Amino acid sequence: MALRVFPENCFGPYRTLWHRDPSGSWSIHVDGPRLDTACPRYYGAACDYTGHARIGLTWTGPATLRVTMDSPSLDWTLTASATRLLGLLNGIGGALPLATWRPRLLVRARERLARALGMGDLRLSGTMPSGHTGTLMPQRMYFVDDSHATFDGADLGRPVRLRENPRIGDVPLPARGTLAIGQAVWEILDPAEYERTRTETARRR
Repeated sequence: MALRVFPENCFGPYRTLWHRDPSGSWSIHVDGPRLDTACPRYYGAACDYTGHARIGLTWTGPATLRVTMDSPSLDWTLTASATRLLGLLNGIGGALPLATWRPRLLVRARERLARALGMGDLRLSGTMPSGHTGTLMPQRMYFVDDSHATFDGADLGRPVRLRENPRIGDVPLPARGTLAIGQAVWEILDPAEYERTRTETARRR
């Protein structure tokens, strides 16, 4: 199970809920105006289903989030926590400029650090199932060791740390429950779309 919330971007805010069933089939559910400007654009090629849904978010405590979805039905409550080491790293990560995500060596250093934190063989930069090249840029991270969810009536159990990273296509996801706050960028391959996006973004500034 994965949740992504993009409250600000150049093509409209959205929320997505990702689910992988026991057979390994992925679905992505989008609460937003369009599927082709949300996560399915980059990950939909690796999914058996993508579609719209209403996704609700409610903070029930300082670090506890309840996530609900209408169809398929979901009720998911998770609590984030941090260790002293994570608190130190979050302070450093939040202070570093975004330019530090450009050098490949610095991205790989962050991946090695994520591995040391129990997230497995994580890749923060690479090729998405759509063929786009993208980089995820977490600036603050927290562990999610307390979580309970029911999905379409099925109890999904409790969080575990996996020996191998779950994958969507060839993209590895964290091997343990993680809440990350940050940004992301993807390369626009179509020259016409690139120019159109630049123009629309400039108008919003």
